Amino acid sequence: MTSFDTSPQLNVWRALLALAVVFVMLATTGWTALRSHRESTALQASLAKWEHGSIHGLHLPDPEASPARLARFFASLTPHERDRLAHRYPLAVGNMNGAPVSLRYRANRVALDEARKVEKKRMHDSRLSAAGQRDAGHRMHRYESLMSPGRHIVAFDPEGSGRVAEVFGNLTKAERISVVVPGVDTDLLTFQRTNRRYSAPVGMAKALYAAERAQSPATRTAVIAWADYTAPDGLGVDAATGLRAEDGAVRLNALLRALPGRAPVSTICHSYGSVVCGVAAHDMPRRVTDIAVAASPGMRVGNASHLDTPARVWAMRNATDWVRDVPYLELGGLGHGADPVSSAFGARVLSARDAQGHSGYFQPGTDSLRNLADVGVGAYDAVTCARENDACRAGLPGTTTAGRA
Repeated sequence: MTSFDTSPQLNVWRALLALAVVFVMLATTGWTALRSHRESTALQASLAKWEHGSIHGLHLPDPEASPARLARFFASLTPHERDRLAHRYPLAVGNMNGAPVSLRYRANRVALDEARKVEKKRMHDSRLSAAGQRDAGHRMHRYESLMSPGRHIVAFDPEGSGRVAEVFGNLTKAERISVVVPGVDTDLLTFQRTNRRYSAPVGMAKALYAAERAQSPATRTAVIAWADYTAPDGLGVDAATGLRAEDGAVRLNALLRALPGRAPVSTICHSYGSVVCGVAAHDMPRRVTDIAVAASPGMRVGNASHLDTPARVWAMRNATDWVRDVPYLELGGLGHGADPVSSAFGARVLSARDAQGHSGYFQPGTDSLRNLADVGVGAYDAVTCARENDACRAGLPGTTTAGRA
């Protein structure tokens, strides 16, 4: 159970807002400086090795080159040559925007196996405390789970609390793509859960994928559980500021620009994930047609028009979600701006009447999940609006005045 899954002590949040200047100075100077002095990670080491590598006597391309440039490079290779690069530089290739997704899946499987072996050794390392050995065991089992047949890992970084993204469906043949962007306390170990499964990224994405297929069986869909950013840990300063969202927005847009094909894309953003999507919105590629936020503490703007995006902006919140009580304002860098479900914000407000609590939006059978699936497949005439009217469907092409009962 995570901090954002429970009802928080809102006076803590308000105290953070009251001390805005002090906290922001700490967050943007001293704390950031300390975080910047880190040892090289396994991913950085793999990228450095790639940068010094070659094939056919020629240097490998810059891993930060445009996805189109990298796609052309990989297309020029034989299948054997591509596989050789995936095995030689698994973390680099597995996280390389522009590499074929099937190659990224294979590379990340190699990287996961290498990380699994590291954690297996750490489980029996006498220099670690009992708690450290248990943590190594948890991570090893998570890696084994991610390596299970049929799982498609499109991004993976074992550093720190870990980052990961998984694809459900055929990404290269999809006619509609949805990207689920989760909120605080999301990391490698909370990427999926056995209990309360639909509050974790994997459960959210699987539920959305199933709902999209039920809504439009003839539409080829793909859903990405995207936990490839460092989310805030609990309700501290990071959760009250946009610092983590700014880094996450860069990473999210890098993924969006590298998605294969030309299928329309929807971002489905939950809790602090909606802050990430709000910061990213102005720079999203034009193929992103819809941005839907649930349980949002704000999108760091005062109005939907300030997101500076041609995408349709949707919002929902149920009556039992504690996030409704957070201060919807921004002061000295703390807080995330206006309430996305307020009339003044200007989003298309969807019904979430059946959802319960902060993490209940992806529960199968709820109107919130059905509405998110409708947005994901472009079935705008099927969505139900929050205020029992047709306002959220107004002006949309192909819609009618009749909604779902």
